[in-house]
Amino acid sequence: MAIDVYKEWLGIPEGQRPPDHYQLLRLVQFEDDPDKVRKNYKKLNGHVRKYATGQYSNESQTLLNELAKAMLCLTDSELKLDYDKSQGREIDDRDATTGRRPLTAYLQDQGVLSSDQVKEVKSHAERTGLSVRDALVQLKLVEPDVAARALAQEIGRPYVDLADMLPDDSILDQVPRALVRRHTCLPLFVDNGGVLVACSEEPDAELEDEIRLRFNMPIRPVMATPLAINQGIAKYYAAGLRKEAAEPVKGSKSSSSSASKPKVVLSDDEKAQKKQLGILAACWSVIGFCLLDTFFLYDFIYKKIGLPEMVPFSGILIGAPLAYLIYITQVKGK
Repeated sequence: MAIDVYKEWLGIPEGQRPPDHYQLLRLVQFEDDPDKVRKNYKKLNGHVRKYATGQYSNESQTLLNELAKAMLCLTDSELKLDYDKSQGREIDDRDATTGRRPLTAYLQDQGVLSSDQVKEVKSHAERTGLSVRDALVQLKLVEPDVAARALAQEIGRPYVDLADMLPDDSILDQVPRALVRRHTCLPLFVDNGGVLVACSEEPDAELEDEIRLRFNMPIRPVMATPLAINQGIAKYYAAGLRKEAAEPVKGSKSSSSSASKPKVVLSDDEKAQKKQLGILAACWSVIGFCLLDTFFLYDFIYKKIGLPEMVPFSGILIGAPLAYLIYITQVKGK
């Protein structure tokens, strides 16, 4: 007849077999003191070794291995964390500084990340200077929207799919392109007394102040993927689509009270395009008048009044000054 070594040698009542690590090492459930774990292990190990020779040598060796595995698990903080969760323990894994659960914890809850992958992500983030969310995406462990949803859970903000959102033009008109690019955000519309703004990260004080000054109401951040936000900026702030918003008046109730006319600030791409068009216009102003001289003015005017052939008078007198004017105003930007 087989012996119940757990009951006969360790005094564990009949029930679950094999017992869990805490029962096996005669500990209270979820004991967190590693010294106590080692102390109990050492005591039980010595007791079980008494049976290492003789009739129950195999059972003794098996039990010694179980005791060792239980001790190693409960004295390794990360292995213990996983084991305790598997035993139904509710873990308070909030960050000591922020008081929030890290986004990796939510992904572990969903079975998306393993403990080893969490270590890999944190190590990669520290090594590269990336945020944990960006490290997750760069390592291709999760899709960008999954990482953004987890970040939203971490900071307690709603997540939105910008494909389902239609920003209000009157809101977009009051927030300059440079600001949304700098903060990777996209203003959406007014909702429940606040300006709904899609953000890739928790908004900082500068963005909060800008929104408050421009609309006389607080920001209501929602989270979205950086890619979706940048695509939205490219779509809704395309070159020439809207004028650049004026700077908010400090201390005013609303930016709309500013009497100054908004100054249009061109992006680098728009400046380059303007320069190229200016060069083309300057060149063609000379070429055009020279062609006019050659194919029209010489035969009908210059020849009749005795002016020499092959001298582009209008090209020199009109085209060249016009080209210079275009160059100064459009290319040099003076």
